[in-house]
Amino acid sequence: MWSRRAAALCAFALAFSACAQRMDEQSKMKPLRESKFFADGRSARPLVQGTIPQGPLPDPYFDEGREGKGFATRYPFPVTRAVLARGQQRFDIYCAVCHDRAGSGRGMIVRRGFPKPPSFQEPRLVAAPPGLFVATIANGVGPMFPYGDRVEPKDRWAIAAYIKALQLRERFPVAKLSAKERSMLEAAN
Repeated sequence: MWSRRAAALCAFALAFSACAQRMDEQSKMKPLRESKFFADGRSARPLVQGTIPQGPLPDPYFDEGREGKGFATRYPFPVTRAVLARGQQRFDIYCAVCHDRAGSGRGMIVRRGFPKPPSFQEPRLVAAPPGLFVATIANGVGPMFPYGDRVEPKDRWAIAAYIKALQLRERFPVAKLSAKERSMLEAAN
């Protein structure tokens, strides 16, 4: 009786031990590689005709700051004090660690060895349209990784507006304003 149970248990263990398949051992097709399986020779399959995407369609202008082949030069909404305050708040959260709060590129992680980003006061960035900053936030550039999944498009535009305000503040400090210009500035506050 004992030998029958032992034999059955061994047969059961042998039968089911051969069923273990690991995912990395299965046949698969790598994306965008050539394939002999499909008649068109591609492993990536085209979208099915008539399918409708779920969710909103991406808007290159609003989401990534692109206008045609270049970058957007106009903002999608009026730049108000509230927009600048939101841009400053988001900048302090996401950007200041590398760019520092003044935008000079000497943030805390740069002081700890991370590559230095450019200063926002560089002439090419002062002349850059706001869409460039929106695109950079969304997609990243160089060692900067993309923040498109962390920063909403409206906040990207607010950060871009705040960066432009930082650039203006450096070029036109309050101390250099005339008395009339200072009074106008104070009235706006």
